[in-house]
Amino acid sequence: MSDIEIAQQAAMQTIADIAEQKLGIHSEQLDPYGRYKAKISLDVMNDLADKPNGKLILVTAISPTPAGEGKTTTTIGLSDALNRIGKKSLVCIREPSMGPCFGMKGGAAGGGYAQVVPMEDINLHFTGDLHAIAAAHNLLSAMLDNHIHHGNSLNIDARKIVWQRVVDMNDRALRDIVVGLGGPINGFPRQERFDIVVASEVMAIFCLANSLTELKQQLGDILIAYSRDGQPIYAKDLHAHGAMAALLKEAIKPNLVQTLENNPAFVHGGPFANIAHGCNSVIATKMGLKLSDYVVTEAGFGADLGAEKFIDIKCRKAGIKPDLGVIVATVKALKYHGGAELKTLSEQNPEALKAGLANLERHLSNMQSEFGLKCVVAINHFINDTDEEISQIESAVKQMGAEAIVAKHWAYGGEGAEVLANKVIEMLEQPSTPCDFLYDDSMPIWDKITQVAKRLYHAAEVTAEKKIIDKIASLNESYGDLPVCMAKTPYSFTSDPTIRGASEDHTLTVRDVRLSAGAGFIVVLCGDVMTMPGLPKHPAAERIDIDEQGKITGLF
Repeated sequence: MSDIEIAQQAAMQTIADIAEQKLGIHSEQLDPYGRYKAKISLDVMNDLADKPNGKLILVTAISPTPAGEGKTTTTIGLSDALNRIGKKSLVCIREPSMGPCFGMKGGAAGGGYAQVVPMEDINLHFTGDLHAIAAAHNLLSAMLDNHIHHGNSLNIDARKIVWQRVVDMNDRALRDIVVGLGGPINGFPRQERFDIVVASEVMAIFCLANSLTELKQQLGDILIAYSRDGQPIYAKDLHAHGAMAALLKEAIKPNLVQTLENNPAFVHGGPFANIAHGCNSVIATKMGLKLSDYVVTEAGFGADLGAEKFIDIKCRKAGIKPDLGVIVATVKALKYHGGAELKTLSEQNPEALKAGLANLERHLSNMQSEFGLKCVVAINHFINDTDEEISQIESAVKQMGAEAIVAKHWAYGGEGAEVLANKVIEMLEQPSTPCDFLYDDSMPIWDKITQVAKRLYHAAEVTAEKKIIDKIASLNESYGDLPVCMAKTPYSFTSDPTIRGASEDHTLTVRDVRLSAGAGFIVVLCGDVMTMPGLPKHPAAERIDIDEQGKITGLF
């Protein structure tokens, strides 16, 4: 059966029962959105203030490939497995963007028998959070152009506007446009572009804020333009941040749904991991740590992007740290990194598998040696995997100083990940020290970039044009204490998506840097990074349909 067919056959419990029985949340603290999804009042955190945090388990992966790694599926399957062995576990993942759902990537609710449900709702509109974020973002855009139209008292230079518009759909025609045509009544003509909603700084702020008050403050700190005399203009200068926060007052509450096995799941926030920090909201994670003994969460793309930002950005700002890392790998993906072609990945190829293990070794070494985070490798099992291939990975990982566990959660749900869950508990019960950040706040911005590039990517050199180096130096004067958010291809340790495996001694070129003052980080652009994806030749939207009874098909 397809993922959607499995999800549609799920025997769901009402969300009120999940909240009460699994988390101890009473009905007055719940805002239901129908029978199977709800938002949780932020007041819950006040009631739990004195409760100790549970353990935080970070699920990351090798560099992604077209073969897929199943990171979200593993995150859900592991949480279900922990509940099966008698532990109180909650899963925290991101909300899907509709652009990829209708494009090529598909949804983000897991797969097989390790899913969160209702799958169709989660992938299509859900509780409206992404729409609220888009509305808040575009309100600021509208107020900016309106200010210029009505006299421009802030003396904004229309050539130096850095705030763009957003829409939650893949639409390449909106990457480079002109607005304000049609005469003076329609505003001042200027070049503009649209990004996808999950690339918005509002999304990043939404996921990093600890409260509604903090959210409003950080929205006010968004840099939107420069004046004609070079002074920065912020959202608060337009008095836009109060209205923006008002649009997000319901969205900021975590969304509660359930897994196929009726275990609780928070699905909240969804920033891209190649240009933002790529993990669910701080509020949801912190609330989960109070409500359960174990929180299983994921970071987007490979460990070089998602996990690095999870630790160096999210954890730094939230005052939390993961207790254990789970690195997801598949036989097919490792063979792809070893040079095998996509159409041959189902064939045995020990040479390609051996070569591809270098990618896993790099990610594992980075997590354990550079961050000091103990890890276990989860081999996400596919039906074509052979015992010889599994054994080859297990032996190699043992030589790397870790252990690899086969997990069959896609086919068997939580039961298929019980061995992994028991290993996770065993490792969490061993004494350990908190993981480290890769760099200190006081380190200059260029040195922070170099730390990530050389220590994690194994770059021999980091370069940039003089104007970019000067721009970094200028930012360092006022924003030097901010972390860096590396924006590069997720498919390689380099900035070239075609270079697989674990490249050594390459040159990383910084193309540009952008200040995300509201979110509180410096975006470092390396190579070509897409902020507005396009649809493929045959998008998934062609296969999605609905019948007279309202049953959706073709969604995956």
